[in-house]
Order: sequence, then C-alpha cells, then structure tokens
Amino acid sequence: MSENQIVVCPHCHAPNRVPNARLGEKPTCGSCKGTLFTGEPVTLTAATFDRHVGRSDVPIVVDFWAPWCGPCKMMAPAFAQVAKDLQPTYRLAKVNTEDEQALAARFNIRSIPTIALFRGGQEIARQAGAMNAATLTQWIKQQN
Repeated sequence: MSENQIVVCPHCHAPNRVPNARLGEKPTCGSCKGTLFTGEPVTLTAATFDRHVGRSDVPIVVDFWAPWCGPCKMMAPAFAQVAKDLQPTYRLAKVNTEDEQALAARFNIRSIPTIALFRGGQEIARQAGAMNAATLTQWIKQQN
C-alpha cells in the first residue's frame, strides 16, 4: 500500500495527496483550504462524478436517489450517519437521479435507492433498497 492517498476535495474537487498517517487528522485541501472530510455525504454531479470516483484512492459509496422517493428519504439520515462514522476510510456520496439522469442511465440505475461501491474508478458492488445505518455499514465493510 502506498504511503499516501489521493483524496478529492468535496468543496473545490481538487485532488490532494494525503499521507496515510494524517488521514484521521482532519486534513485540508491544498487549493481551497476546506476540510477534506466533512462528516457529510458529498453531492456528486455529472461534472464532478468522474473526478471523485476516478481519482480518489478512498473507496466511494454512492447513493443513487431521488427527492420523490419515500425509501430514499427514510434512508437519508442513516446514510449521513454512516458517512460520519466511516470517514476517512470511505467517502459517501449522493447522486440525485432526477437532476443527473445521464449518470443514472450510465450506471443502469433501475430502482432507487441504489447503493454502489467504487474502488479505483470501478464499481465493485451494488445493492438496491433502503438500509438502516447498521445494515449499510455491514454491507460496506463486507465488500473488502
């Protein structure tokens, strides 16, 4: 394993090289000085998705959701809690499939919520349906 990891800033989307030993020390972006791990899911768009998923060494868990979806709304607080609990080991992100229909089509999202885990720019696991925080955490950790 490398001594450093690339972490993409959730604010300005710039890639940052962070020593592994400093990941838990609230590192900041070299470009915008924002905190690299905010404890909240990152909102991804068509413009920012590939930069985060393709450049980050931190595995990215993406929630494909829509504002009209009842199960998506029910799962949102659990997803936010897991984002806080699993950082900096994982980055959690959200894609609004209503606003980002091209991304939903690209990943063949047929039901929502759909959770997908990306590592090294590749999707390695997917699960459809709402999950509570404990189930989501367990699912993420089982994918290693």
